[in-house]
Amino acid sequence: MTIVVNDGTPEMRGLLERGRKRLRNVGVILMILGVLAVAFPFATTIAFKTLIGWLFIIGAVGYFYGAFHTDTPSRRGLDVVLGVVFGLIGFWLAFFPLTGIVTLTVLLAIAFVVQGLVEAIMAFWLKEFPGWKWMLFSGAIAILVGGMIFAELPSSATWAIGLLLGVNLLSSGFGYLMVSMAMGKVSKPEETQA
Repeated sequence: MTIVVNDGTPEMRGLLERGRKRLRNVGVILMILGVLAVAFPFATTIAFKTLIGWLFIIGAVGYFYGAFHTDTPSRRGLDVVLGVVFGLIGFWLAFFPLTGIVTLTVLLAIAFVVQGLVEAIMAFWLKEFPGWKWMLFSGAIAILVGGMIFAELPSSATWAIGLLLGVNLLSSGFGYLMVSMAMGKVSKPEETQA
């Protein structure tokens, strides 16, 4: 196991401190969002679905913008078709909040499993820091959450997205905070004897 040692240079201290602060801030934000999502699972489900809808609508605007600024008719036609598809999906997701929740729940389960795998890989990249196991734990929780979403379909789709998104945010935030705290121990130079 490789252990990162602060060599005491200002560059190394600054690098470690900036990384630690970023991880801490992300961890706190994720934990706050997680608590809110767990407290209000149905509202979180609807808000998440509506947000995805608006992102599709913004994507549709981008395609229409591209269609009017391209110089080939085939590209213009493709951009218009994609703009219409994105616009219809976005409108459906944003303005009909109770429809399509099961489909979105399946997509969210897939996203959690992928996120868990990425966090597990990230944990092994951070193996030189003492708190890397917390990131691995967070990845395992994300994979477990994804599996739970699949297991409860379709009956729990109205609350599962919000509740499990909240649990996932809490575990990710906790993982980031633990890595940040471990980096804090490494970022402080050891006391030198006078």
